[in-house]
Amino acid sequence: MFVDTHAHLYDPRLQEDFAAVLARARSGGVDRILMPAIDLPSIELALALCRQHSGLYAMAALHPTEVKGFTDADIKQVARYCNESAVIAVGETGLDYYWDRSFDDQQQAALHEHAAMAVQADLPIVIHLRDRKGHDEAHADAVQILKDTIPPWDGQRPRGIFHCFTGPQWLIEEAAAMGFLLGIGGVITFRNAGIDRLLEPVPLTACVLETDAPYMTPAPHRGRRNEPAYLGYISERLARLKGVSTDEIARITTRNAERLFRLPSSG
Repeated sequence: MFVDTHAHLYDPRLQEDFAAVLARARSGGVDRILMPAIDLPSIELALALCRQHSGLYAMAALHPTEVKGFTDADIKQVARYCNESAVIAVGETGLDYYWDRSFDDQQQAALHEHAAMAVQADLPIVIHLRDRKGHDEAHADAVQILKDTIPPWDGQRPRGIFHCFTGPQWLIEEAAAMGFLLGIGGVITFRNAGIDRLLEPVPLTACVLETDAPYMTPAPHRGRRNEPAYLGYISERLARLKGVSTDEIARITTRNAERLFRLPSSG
């Protein structure tokens, strides 16, 4: 069985036929789905879905593109949500330097607050990073903030995930040293994406699977709405890359997710 570690199930595009979306996920072997937040209302929506359906888990955070003008009250509210039993991580937080560079300082401050929150609540943290093509400033700034805020990794339970990993290559070594896993999503199925070369040296013990539904739809469904059932395309591509079976991909990545998020073992 698979764990989709990153899917925005509360998104209106997935709510249109939610029962069918969930049924297709179950039929495809995806028995647990983790929902990252983007803002305060999305945390509440995710928690409502957790109360209604088994196998769903929520995260709490403000997405980096949503932190312009964030307040102490906003951060305190996110921290309160971290006390909910269904909240299994702080996420997704991070830095996004792709769309708008006018509030970098606020993004950095919010990431620091979220990282400190994760330490205080003893929760893993899920990091969104995006730079403009040919740049890696967001990645470098985020790694430094995390190092400054989170104590050095003790080599035991992983600390978090670099979501939607597409490089840069130096982040692989940094992630391993910090105890972070790499979120492998639909980009691995894109022709000429270059992710194969990056992932060749990465052990499966450093990977988890994610769809980022309804975004980042894998081939052969690119251009359409993504959903957790499509995790199978990601696992198949990773299996071919690593020369193992999809059962082995499921076993290892599921175990990784269970350790990181303290999920009940699937057996």
